[in-house]
Amino acid sequence: MPATAPARRAGITLFLLAFAQFIVTVDYNIVYVALPDIGRALGFSAQSLQWVVSAYAVSFGGLLLFGGRAVDRIGARRLFLAGLSLYAVSSLVGGIATGQGVLIGARVVQGVGGALLFPAVLALIATSFDGQARIKAFGVWGMAGSLGLAAGALFGGVLTDLASWRWVFFINVPFALAVLIPAPKVLRPDPAVQSRGGFDLPGALLATAGISAVVFGLVTGPEDGWLSPTPLTALLLGAALLVAFFVTEARTRDPLMPLRLLSNRPLVVAMAVVFIFQTGLSGGYYVFTTYIQPVLGYTPLQAGLAFLPLTLVSMVGAGQLAPKFMQRFGMRATLATGMAVNGAGIALTAAVMTTGGSFPALLPGSVLWGLGGGLVFVSVFASAGSGVAPEEQGVAGAMASTAQQVGGAVGLAALVAVANSTFTGTYATAAKEDVVEGLRTAGIAGGVLLILGGLLALALKKQPPAAEAAAETATETELGPEKQSVGV
Repeated sequence: MPATAPARRAGITLFLLAFAQFIVTVDYNIVYVALPDIGRALGFSAQSLQWVVSAYAVSFGGLLLFGGRAVDRIGARRLFLAGLSLYAVSSLVGGIATGQGVLIGARVVQGVGGALLFPAVLALIATSFDGQARIKAFGVWGMAGSLGLAAGALFGGVLTDLASWRWVFFINVPFALAVLIPAPKVLRPDPAVQSRGGFDLPGALLATAGISAVVFGLVTGPEDGWLSPTPLTALLLGAALLVAFFVTEARTRDPLMPLRLLSNRPLVVAMAVVFIFQTGLSGGYYVFTTYIQPVLGYTPLQAGLAFLPLTLVSMVGAGQLAPKFMQRFGMRATLATGMAVNGAGIALTAAVMTTGGSFPALLPGSVLWGLGGGLVFVSVFASAGSGVAPEEQGVAGAMASTAQQVGGAVGLAALVAVANSTFTGTYATAAKEDVVEGLRTAGIAGGVLLILGGLLALALKKQPPAAEAAAETATETELGPEKQSVGV
């Protein structure tokens, strides 16, 4: 076998994993840009339209712990293929939907696929690369995600303008096939299933039901009223189920989420930081999209182009700056800096919004927003997997991503409520001054929250970056997994 074969295989492996992340993030931004057209075509109200986003968040967030543990028990490669297949099929169904119910249902199933795919990708990166190659791999993964956001915004505008909003879902199908066809030959086979231990079915059911109920309550609260029966019952039921989940996990020999992982400081800090990060980010994207389309009157294509500076800068932050910052300054400084810069960017972007505003006025804030977001996204998930054994990388990634999804639901619910508090009816009938006032307030609030959230990153132990790398290498050597340690 040629001497370059391991390096070539590592490169192809990383390409497939990064492209899977690209697919997920393309869908995220492509849907945001298409929301106004989807709302008009299927008759969504201003509040109910958030369900096109939130339905995915409910199922994705609710099933992440299940998906993460399934990755550890069944195998990351198997769940990668299953999740991506489910993602493709549900995207096809979403594209042919003719009613709100079918589209929302497709988004729910898409969330299930994402809940299997996301922890599988993180686990495959964590167990396929070693040392500095792992940091670089996470950088490429984050850059692919940022590229997906940029491409999603552009694709969403082009496809919605030139074809139909339906193509923002159809586009996922050929993308998924491009990964599914070569992946079985490229990704290393999983260990035998029987070697992975048992599966905590009661814990899986309680976690899924509990988290789903909490997210459901959060996304229905702004529309129905927080004290209305539906959101209030969902939140109380979700809280009770999660209490039962933790009690069950403490008594189970082979738990879905080993509670000892909560003593892993980098993982817990990552969960707290990514919760706040996604809270501000989800609201920020909503504010930005609403401002440039209903307020400034941009077409979907123009809206897609308006997202490009933000997401391309984010790609640079994730792929180029984040790995260098982590190597030179460590995870603690990278996380704290990224949160502060990201929050300042979102707040500045919102602060300059006026009824007679222009796109150039949004650029300074967008640049800061993108740079900070790239730093946070890579370093927070690298932190989540730090010091976690290979056989528990799936659940560790799922714990961090669960916090991210719940944070996104909280942020979208809270900041949409703030943004819509200054007017009644729809964006088409409301006075632009009232709409802009709400959007500006919501965006600044989200940005300030992110800046304050950066203080949580300081809870990480302050270590010289070289010591961090040495400690990680020592842990991995002690655990003894076979990994690809070639350069990326």
